[in-house]
Amino acid sequence: MHPVRRQRLILVLILVVLSTVAVALVTYAMRSNMNYFYAPSAFAAGEVPLEKRIRAGGCVVPGSVVRADDSLDVQFVLTDGKAELEVVFDKILPDLFAEGEAAVVTGRLLQDGRVRADQVLAKHDENYTPPEVAETMTAEASCGNGAKI
Repeated sequence: MHPVRRQRLILVLILVVLSTVAVALVTYAMRSNMNYFYAPSAFAAGEVPLEKRIRAGGCVVPGSVVRADDSLDVQFVLTDGKAELEVVFDKILPDLFAEGEAAVVTGRLLQDGRVRADQVLAKHDENYTPPEVAETMTAEASCGNGAKI
């Protein structure tokens, strides 16, 4: 093989190996930042991994919101019409958060089956549903106010 061709081949192989390593490292780094959406029925079926960052959504069950007297701690239950999921949150809730309304939480599933949320998003418009929420939840499920989720 001609020395110039051999040098080019080695250069191309090095570039391919380096780009493969770079893509693998970026993919590995992004893996820890991904959070998947699950409906409460997926929690009941045991499909959700423990201690991994996840998103869950559904309607806040009327009468389920319990606030602590001495702190910001609040507990509430989300439902998708098939199953219920208990959520624990220790920050200020959004102004639009209410019983019977749709909400999406981001957090981690605890050993006891509850979700420790670090973010709660209240649905602000009953005409909009995020695509992943619409795909996961059934069309028959509705919040207490009659709005479909």
